[in-house]
Amino acid sequence: MPDKYHIKTQPVPARRPRIGKCGVVDWREDCARCHNCVKKACVFDRYRQEADYIRGLTEMDAFFFQCMGCFSCVQQCTKGLLALSANPVYERLGNRYWTPAIIETTWSQAETAKIPVSGAGYRGKFSGPGFDSMWTDMSEIVRPTRDGIHGREYISTAVDIGRKLSVLNFSKDGQLKMPPLVDIPMPMMIDMLPKEYSLPQLLPVFKAAAAATGIVMIADSKDIGLLGNDLQQYLPNIAFYFSSGAPLLRKDILQKIRLAEISDDDKIDQRIKELKNINPNMVVAVRVKLDAAGVKRAVELAHRPHIEAIHVVADMNGDEIGAKNPRFVKDMVRQIHNPLVSDGIRNEVTIIAGGGIALAEHMAKQLLCGADAVTINLPLLIGLECHLCHVCDVSRCPAKLNELDEKYAVGRMINLIAAWHDQLIEVMGAMGIRDARRLRGEVGRALFFEELEEATFGKIFGSRKNR
Repeated sequence: MPDKYHIKTQPVPARRPRIGKCGVVDWREDCARCHNCVKKACVFDRYRQEADYIRGLTEMDAFFFQCMGCFSCVQQCTKGLLALSANPVYERLGNRYWTPAIIETTWSQAETAKIPVSGAGYRGKFSGPGFDSMWTDMSEIVRPTRDGIHGREYISTAVDIGRKLSVLNFSKDGQLKMPPLVDIPMPMMIDMLPKEYSLPQLLPVFKAAAAATGIVMIADSKDIGLLGNDLQQYLPNIAFYFSSGAPLLRKDILQKIRLAEISDDDKIDQRIKELKNINPNMVVAVRVKLDAAGVKRAVELAHRPHIEAIHVVADMNGDEIGAKNPRFVKDMVRQIHNPLVSDGIRNEVTIIAGGGIALAEHMAKQLLCGADAVTINLPLLIGLECHLCHVCDVSRCPAKLNELDEKYAVGRMINLIAAWHDQLIEVMGAMGIRDARRLRGEVGRALFFEELEEATFGKIFGSRKNR
């Protein structure tokens, strides 16, 4: 049995004033100074943390917003002097998809590398758009050996990128002929940042985080000069993306990388041949935009025997690109996966899905929908205390991303990846799955709101109309 994959982490405190959802307003002028003050009895120890935080204030408006929202102190204060308040800055974070709750959760994981726990519990909807309309079957959580990261069973999160054999193929001398494969310790890769949030100065940070965690980052071949002078030692953890018409890199670089990615155009066969002539052991993936023709194109490419991997990418919110009524990425991946299963070739090709992966649970759910692995980018940026503003302007950045220390940035990214890895293991253990490869397309371990609604109410009220 191989050694258990483990990511070494250490806490990386925030550089900027904390932005939480709730804060407690304390009207001290009427305080009776009770020796057993309810704030001192806070089960989350926020009273002491607040006192320590206030002593080190450097900005007048940097209030303490780390209350867990349990309302214990508000309800038990004998004079009713405490009130819970919402932070207006918190409510302005992100957008409709990248909600303040997602951003706050990501900040916490990047700081502590731990799975976040909410004192107020979950008080949101139990169904919604996107991944929120999907639930995972946790029926195996009752078994003591399925105790996730603390369990006694070995749970593997490793996956392989590349073309798999449909039948065994031997050479004349009896040797098994195997196509090249890229093994990564968890089903996650780091993708290029969207143009709206393109920060070239972060490329060395992504490179170092990928190497420290053993995963792979995708970098545009045009940005190779921004990756630093020590590039050679990081090449096994870098996959270069070649856009249409982009020249190939030097042979000594291409011969050391394990994975390359090319844009989808009418010359992909020629590009793959050129790359394979330089490095036959390289896996070449084709990047396909999930627009109106993206699903059909991905299915068509998967039927070509020389296509090893397909990277399908939605927009940053997981929506179909350029559509008035867009499909969501999980549904589009299912529409790619299911025809390949019907045609008996799903095991042969690798499907990597990107766009809209905002939480660790989204990674597990995307695998259940049929992807072999996922790519992320914005969560790592958010982990650096980014507010995900509508327009990225480094000169006015509230997170001061132009003043980042590399050790701080790499540490935060490593912590976030480690937290996601632990959550993946927790989900797999609760579902009774011990290998991440088995997660792919395992819809028997998933529940979909649309399907449940149709089965329950469809015969009475009819099918829901597609808007």
